[in-house]
Amino acid sequence: MKCEKPTRVQQASDVPIPIFTLVPPPVRRTASPRLDPCLPLDPEAIDCDWWDTFWLRNSSPSVPSDEDYAFKHFIRASKTTFSYICSLVREDLISRPPSGLINIEGRLLSVEKQVAIALRRLASGDSQVSVGAAFGVGQSTVSQVTWRFIEALEERAKHHLRWPDSDRIEEIKSKFEEMYGLPNCCGAIDTTHIIMTLPAVQASDDWCDQEKNYSMFLQGVFDHEMRFLNMVTGWPGGMTVSKLLKFSGFFKLCENAQILDGNPKTLSQGAQIREYVVGGISYPLLPWLITPHDSDHPSDSMVAFNERHEKVRSVAATAFQQLKGSWRILSKVMWRPDRRKLPSIILVCCLLHNIIIDCGDYLQEDVPLSGHHDSGYADRYCKQTEPLGSELRGCLTEHLLR
Repeated sequence: MKCEKPTRVQQASDVPIPIFTLVPPPVRRTASPRLDPCLPLDPEAIDCDWWDTFWLRNSSPSVPSDEDYAFKHFIRASKTTFSYICSLVREDLISRPPSGLINIEGRLLSVEKQVAIALRRLASGDSQVSVGAAFGVGQSTVSQVTWRFIEALEERAKHHLRWPDSDRIEEIKSKFEEMYGLPNCCGAIDTTHIIMTLPAVQASDDWCDQEKNYSMFLQGVFDHEMRFLNMVTGWPGGMTVSKLLKFSGFFKLCENAQILDGNPKTLSQGAQIREYVVGGISYPLLPWLITPHDSDHPSDSMVAFNERHEKVRSVAATAFQQLKGSWRILSKVMWRPDRRKLPSIILVCCLLHNIIIDCGDYLQEDVPLSGHHDSGYADRYCKQTEPLGSELRGCLTEHLLR
């Protein structure tokens, strides 16, 4: 299958901060004039009581009666985390806004209300018209505010998605071994599809996946706390997972020994194993990517290894459930999205996912998806096997028997 070649790749260049790869064509960004700090706006001209107005307008029996719970129900973040997110983008959003950025009372939108509109759009996945009605603004305002927020957070929150330094990697490896019994494991890798509809003129076979949906891939590597350590998006859902991996910056970093090249661990039988991540059968078996045993007649040791392996791999699956449950714009079918902007939307949702974790916040019980994050998609077996990967998996399998 011939895949569309990206015209722009965005990725951090220095280790330990290789974070993400985006592959859309460039989008021209127009700068807004900054507010003159010597000319403060009249506070009464700014909509600062947005939350009270919003809560009153949108209260219902399904909304928690407790104010803090209600805030998180709508915004996905606690008030403390919300304030932190506002602080990240405030400087970018405090520019003299276009005339459309006003509410129905004619007051300028505060930074807090702009951030709330954007977060609600991403969290609910509701139409811009519905989100606008909930906040008392028009559809075009929701569109402008959301994209301004995405541009700002994409730039200002990069430090929340980075490959860990050596001390943090040691902590991650220790936790994975303590929790699941796999030594020297640095993470779990998985993919999910972001489904969309496309106009006929854009509906090429590249974007049509195995389930006959038009989709874009998102690949993530997660630590034991379900935090993104690395991600790639922008590639068509019609390609194979193994090809997606090889096109990713993560693959190049691993192959060039820029990451997953820390201290080996000596096992009880004397064998030394390198750092690695675990992935499902759609991935190739590599020296640094360990997949489960695939056998019609598995031995007891293979079964035992696969059980431990699956528990680690489920960390990534659960993380995607939380991501798509929190930011439901990713779990709903997107109607004709701008494919140049979609990777940035996905990235910002991943950044928000990490910010929630980094701030010690929590998700309400009904937020994660109740079903699988990629419902209807079956893993397609990858036959590629490298000898060093097979050897490492064998050592781990033997180690678990002791």
